[in-house]
Amino acid sequence: MDWYKTIFEVIDLRSFSNLWFWLALAVMWSTVSHFVIGVPHDLIRRAERDGGQPLADVEALAHIYVRRFLFIIRNGGLVLIWFVCFLVTGLALLALLYKVEFAFAVLCLILPMLGVMSLVLRTCLKIEKADLRGPDLLRILQRHRVTVQTVGMFALFFTAMFGMYQNLTLGVFR
Repeated sequence: MDWYKTIFEVIDLRSFSNLWFWLALAVMWSTVSHFVIGVPHDLIRRAERDGGQPLADVEALAHIYVRRFLFIIRNGGLVLIWFVCFLVTGLALLALLYKVEFAFAVLCLILPMLGVMSLVLRTCLKIEKADLRGPDLLRILQRHRVTVQTVGMFALFFTAMFGMYQNLTLGVFR
């Protein structure tokens, strides 16, 4: 039964000492900062540089994503907010009261993403209200990306500091 032990060493719920948690964290933030409201950043840069068809592609993708995102929020937003509040409250109780490290790690992933989703909602509403196109759209997408990267930088710093504290104190929450 050595393979059974090996599997549970690879899939360990002690998150802050697990390589998979840090890989998931890195992939999550790199993906979130690369896709700016559904538009790949390299396409935005190409549209700034060349204009023409890349700019038309950015406008089309951004407006499709804005309409899709706002449709979801307007039609299911209340249920979505209820579910997210339920999930975060449950995780917070598990993390703070019952000292479950995995719950704290998931909170370190989810809480900053809630901030990012509110930034996405704000930016989508701005794009829809002003029906932004061309350089104005590119400017707001770039500003949104920098803001998301700033949130990600602070979230990564906090998560790394707490993870190091958790590992150096040999599992205070266990």
